[in-house]
Amino acid sequence: MSETRVRRDGDVLKIDGRLDRAAVAATWRALQTQRTGASRVDVTGVESVDSAGVALLADLAASGLAVHGEPAGLADLRAAYRLDGSLGFSG
Repeated sequence: MSETRVRRDGDVLKIDGRLDRAAVAATWRALQTQRTGASRVDVTGVESVDSAGVALLADLAASGLAVHGEPAGLADLRAAYRLDGSLGFSG
C-alpha cells in the first residue's frame, strides 16, 4: 500500500496514493491545513478509493471544491451512493 500524500499546486490540492479508510483521517487533516484559497482537488494520482474516500471527496465537493479525476472504484461507489459526476446527490 502506498502512502497517501496531499500537496498544493497553485489553487489545486493534489492527492496521491490510496484514499481509503486507513488514510482518510490523515488526508483530511492535511487538506485542512492547505485548503485556504484552493478551488480544485486533483485525484488523478489516487490509485483507488473506498467508501470512506468517497465520503471525504463528496464533503470537499459540497464545500465548493471541484474534484478532478476518476480513481479505481470511484464510478462504482458513485453509482451505489447515487452521486452525480460532481459528487452531489443525484436523487
